[in-house]
Amino acid sequence: MRTLVHLSDLHFGRVDPELLDPLRELVHKIAPTVVVVSGDLTQRAKSEQFEEAKAWLDTLPGPQIIVPGNHDISLYNVFRRFVLPLDRYKRYITEDLDPVYIDEEVAVLGVNTARSLTWKDGRVNKDQVAKIRETLAGLPKDVVRVVVTHHPFDLPEGCTEEDDLVDRAHMAMDAFAESGVDLLMAGHLHKSHAGNTQARYKISEYAALVVQAGTATSTRGRGEVNSFNVIRTEREKIEVDRYGWDSVHKQFQLLQTEKFMRSGNVWAEVNEGLLAAGI
Repeated sequence: MRTLVHLSDLHFGRVDPELLDPLRELVHKIAPTVVVVSGDLTQRAKSEQFEEAKAWLDTLPGPQIIVPGNHDISLYNVFRRFVLPLDRYKRYITEDLDPVYIDEEVAVLGVNTARSLTWKDGRVNKDQVAKIRETLAGLPKDVVRVVVTHHPFDLPEGCTEEDDLVDRAHMAMDAFAESGVDLLMAGHLHKSHAGNTQARYKISEYAALVVQAGTATSTRGRGEVNSFNVIRTEREKIEVDRYGWDSVHKQFQLLQTEKFMRSGNVWAEVNEGLLAAGI
């Protein structure tokens, strides 16, 4: 089993500082295999915000798979936005915009979906999808395959803004099906969600698990408490724990556990009764 801590939308420049120490302590207690951060490390891509984000991320365990979000590209500085869109991200966080972690049980592939030509939308391109195919092609079948983006491939219930979906998603999903991608992790919406891709993408005998993280530390909650996910992966079973901020006790508490199992290449949620019966 491998354990992934999934943080997203930190938004340094608009963080609630009260959450930082309790979150760091809990992440260390969980002792994850990988810490995944799915974008929007800053609020406005300013140097001081990247410095603060980097300083805090350095207090978390590693390895870390981090991808940028649309807020990590300058909004108002036109030169930086179009000529040096992720220059500060690469200077302070990492030059690797598509990072990879692979061991004998899990492969976690980060994919940069942030683009300077749009205000908040994101996209994947053919070169990125080809790299995913190549990276996953030689892995044993037992390795759980995970793709991390900032922009989501699916939307939580109640979210109807199709523009929030990553562009060229259908092209990417066809490749994911061929490569056996199991899990898609994203942020962007500040909404927690776990489900599969079956309803949106009609791909025969394939449905990936989609896990969306809320905002871990920012004051921009959009009606949801600050939250993050802990994902435990096995070849045939994935569990998603959602932790939320308890403002009374000043700590993150486990709010919900969702369990998913594989049938062929389709991931679907199961209930406790089925698990107890060994089905």
